[in-house]
Amino acid sequence: MSRFTPKVVTANLLREGDVVYLTTDDRWTPHHHEAELIEDEAHAQMRLLHGAAQRLVIVGAYLADAKAGPNGPEPTHFREAFRTRGPSNYHHGKQADLTNV
Repeated sequence: MSRFTPKVVTANLLREGDVVYLTTDDRWTPHHHEAELIEDEAHAQMRLLHGAAQRLVIVGAYLADAKAGPNGPEPTHFREAFRTRGPSNYHHGKQADLTNV
């Protein structure tokens, strides 16, 4: 029997390609800390199926490891942390949005 670690459902928007996360109220958000932190394996599989069924909105849905943080879920793997920062080739997307905050 395997030990389940908390997850979030993540994907990319079909048109823009931006990284998004599934929230508890079934929205796709660009902010990792707004994602639903799933701590039950069966529930995680149901949420993944729900997200992946939205093929006209997103592509490539999968479960990513996460942990509870003071402001919501936080990534536990460097790849997922990198994805939260947006494109790395030049200053646009999430990186540009952060300068206006």
